[in-house]
Amino acid sequence: MENAIKLIKNAQSGVVFTGAGVSVESGIPPFTGAGGLWNQYDPKFIELDFFYADPKRSWEEMKKIFFTCMDEAKPNKAHEVIAILERRGGFQGVITQNIDGLHQKAGSQNVQEFHGTIQRMHCIKCGRKYDTAEVDLEQVPPTCFCGGVLKPDFVFYGEGIPPGVYEKSQEMIWAADLVLIVGTAGQVMPACSLPMIAKQNGAKIVEINPRPSAYTDITDEYVPQKATEFFAALEKNL
Repeated sequence: MENAIKLIKNAQSGVVFTGAGVSVESGIPPFTGAGGLWNQYDPKFIELDFFYADPKRSWEEMKKIFFTCMDEAKPNKAHEVIAILERRGGFQGVITQNIDGLHQKAGSQNVQEFHGTIQRMHCIKCGRKYDTAEVDLEQVPPTCFCGGVLKPDFVFYGEGIPPGVYEKSQEMIWAADLVLIVGTAGQVMPACSLPMIAKQNGAKIVEINPRPSAYTDITDEYVPQKATEFFAALEKNL
């Protein structure tokens, strides 16, 4: 831990790269692994083709699984200290695979939401955009003024990564001298390739994860801890 904290404090253009593990302690279950959503539900309801074919059924499942737990969740110590790292300098910002918006709620400014967000929606007919907070989710599926169905702005299976986010994430990774990996198994492409690119470009890698991941063998420092425990200790050292 001491070596990891030293690398973090000395970073000049660090990037925090987060996965589901950083939000588990806020009450949001991961998608895979122990207690993962896909162990309990069939993920076909967020396949793009399924959504277009049966938006009502897709929305029934999304509302039940995503919108209750994520709407009620609050940032934890890890989110809060990650925001502090950006404010104090030395870190460019966050690249997250999460769709919950907790990094922004904690105060992070530069957040690249690689897999999109649950906080916004758009009409699949006219393209009009909505903040999720203004949408009445009692009606399923929710619809636009034009009558079109609304789709959440997170990436469905069969859908590409938002181009602007992908480009900005790559720019951050190429400029990084340190990547701080938090709570991800490193199994989802193309997101999982980003820390590998940074490593090949000479960046140091620090990983915080209770269990080893696909990244552990390339890390300069691996800390097998829960995210909140590590960041509470880091905060005392900043």
